[in-house]
Amino acid sequence: MNIKRFHAPTSREALAKARMAFGEGTLILSNRPTANGVEVVATAEDTLSALDSGAAASGTQALLTPAPQRAARTAPSAPISASRNPVEEDTEQLAMSTLSFQDYVRERMLRRRHEALNGPAETPALTDRSRDPTSDRERMPTAPVQVARHNPLRTAPVERPAEPAPRRRPEPQVAMPASSAGQQSLMNELHAMKELIEDRFNTLSWLGQAKQNPIQSNLMLKLIRAGYSPALSRAILERMPEELSAAESVRWLMEVLERNLKTDMHAPPLYEEGGIFALVGSTGVGKTTTTAKLAAHCARIHGPASVGLITLDTYRVGAHEQLRTYGRMLGIVAHLAHDRAALQDLLGLLSGKKMVLIDTTGVAPRDPRKRDMLDVLDLPNVNRLLVLNAGCHGDTLDDVLTAFKTSGSQQAILSKVDEAVKLGPALDALIRHQMVLRGITNGQRVPEDWETADAHQLISTSMRAPTKSAFDPRAADLNFFFSHSPDTMTERGLVDA
Repeated sequence: MNIKRFHAPTSREALAKARMAFGEGTLILSNRPTANGVEVVATAEDTLSALDSGAAASGTQALLTPAPQRAARTAPSAPISASRNPVEEDTEQLAMSTLSFQDYVRERMLRRRHEALNGPAETPALTDRSRDPTSDRERMPTAPVQVARHNPLRTAPVERPAEPAPRRRPEPQVAMPASSAGQQSLMNELHAMKELIEDRFNTLSWLGQAKQNPIQSNLMLKLIRAGYSPALSRAILERMPEELSAAESVRWLMEVLERNLKTDMHAPPLYEEGGIFALVGSTGVGKTTTTAKLAAHCARIHGPASVGLITLDTYRVGAHEQLRTYGRMLGIVAHLAHDRAALQDLLGLLSGKKMVLIDTTGVAPRDPRKRDMLDVLDLPNVNRLLVLNAGCHGDTLDDVLTAFKTSGSQQAILSKVDEAVKLGPALDALIRHQMVLRGITNGQRVPEDWETADAHQLISTSMRAPTKSAFDPRAADLNFFFSHSPDTMTERGLVDA
């Protein structure tokens, strides 16, 4: 049998020697480090058929036998003859070609993963594709095969009880999260499908009711034309009693809207209540003018000495001068605070005033400076008043309310009511976000254009659209407003019908 050993300082040199001896058809049987470098056992491809046919049985038996038993069987009763070639002895122990060894390693890795995921198999199998599968099944033992700790690349069997365990432990930990993530993804898809099905059934049910009840359909169209959102409109009309007539349905709808719009109609106005109020909101909504109106009303009732004015607007050109001009007209000194410490000092200086008003810098809802400005106002006894432009789009109002909404009492002032074509979007946003409306402004005059928030008057005005708009839907377009189910506002307690 043409098998040789090659020694060299490195593996590359040893492989080069083997190729020089056997040519391009060189087969490497073993490769191990030695004291002087690397030892490579190689042969030619011509001997592959003879090697597989002559030593297949003994090689398979050597692999399937545990290392202690194999050592006991191969222990000679007499000294080994010096004439026996050690290369042939290694070959008889291995008895595997390069291809069969690759199949063996692949099969063992697959079996390990299968055991890690599903537990140990009852009859583990060792497949050698270079031989007949029928003969493999006939030779397969019934007892569990103990080959997990044997490395067939070594000439001597070596037991390694501690190495395979760390390799097997991470595999279940890697596989389990993947399986868990797949199950979670499947559950999310099923939940989304369930919501979609419920949404479609609710829509079909609502459309069927609307066709059977023309009063309900007409009221839905009227609400949407007035600027109210489909979500709020549907949440209210779903609770409307069916036995009401057309006139009674309209009165019922108006009463529900008035009851859900929170105002301070039955409480003292801001300028009579007194306290420290900071007016916040987006740019150009009228914070400075509203501050002057409140200061004028308080000064008219309690005197100019009862009002304190502070501005934090150091960004806008002329902002301090504008508030100072209003203060001179009212006989009130307007102070400027650059930071939180200056604001605390001024609040301490003005602590004896009936009402202290703080005018702030206007910032967009997603402006990074908004967080800094709100942190400056995070002081004891400072109440925030969110100023909203009544003429803004409903989505814009939603964005502003979400950005400036804080914990505690939520209070708002509706400005520029005289410029709004429809009040529905603003009132809809106030209802859905549960804001308390503390007053409205309907012009630039100081202090005349200030009114107390009257829910009945505001709702009535919102339902009387003065002119037709290009954005008004037709009765045939109602189906498009039910592509998505609204948030169940009545279940959340946002609508009291």
